[in-house]
Amino acid sequence: MAEQERWDAVDDYVTSALTLADEALDAALGDSDAAGLPQIAVAANQGKLLQLLAEVQGARKILEIGTLGGYSTIWLARALPADGRLVTLEYQAAHAEVARRNLARAGLDGVTEVRVGAALDTLPLLEAEGAGPFDFVFIDADKVNNPHYLDWSVRLTRPGSVIVCDNVVRGGAVADADSADPAVVGTRELIDRVAAHPGLSATVVQTVGSKGYDGFLLARVTG
Repeated sequence: MAEQERWDAVDDYVTSALTLADEALDAALGDSDAAGLPQIAVAANQGKLLQLLAEVQGARKILEIGTLGGYSTIWLARALPADGRLVTLEYQAAHAEVARRNLARAGLDGVTEVRVGAALDTLPLLEAEGAGPFDFVFIDADKVNNPHYLDWSVRLTRPGSVIVCDNVVRGGAVADADSADPAVVGTRELIDRVAAHPGLSATVVQTVGSKGYDGFLLARVTG
């Protein structure tokens, strides 16, 4: 069995054994595919990890940077209490409409808000509105701007908040200091900023599975 086939088989087994998928989540993926969205949503077991992390955190206010079709948004929103709030930022208006429909079908439109526009334009508006501090932030957008998304995440959180950034291993390419790939350059700058920040404690976890070889950064705001 090839590596990818083995990874797929494990993900399929875990998802089936732990019932990580359900009708609303399956429909969200189906509608996203039908609308022509790229198939880059988190895997089911990764979505459940996000939900568990947010639940362990006791998050009442969640910020997501990069909505796509709302699949990860559903996982995160399910971690919220009844009076919780999730704000998710999506650059593409067409993607945002798909996400809104998916969230409504999942019964989560009352606790979620999808904002359209470039995140670097929307994040300052959140700060001006006093929308924070957020207890949990999930960054899963264009990798070039990861360093800037990190800066805003720190500004919009508090000591004790958790920040997760997806796709930071890049199939191992993140270890290449000479890479000219803008996504790798942006990710390495993200990690450098985290390492240099006195108010962040973090690690990177490598992952394999149906989404291939990648990983995520997990950071806690300490001050």
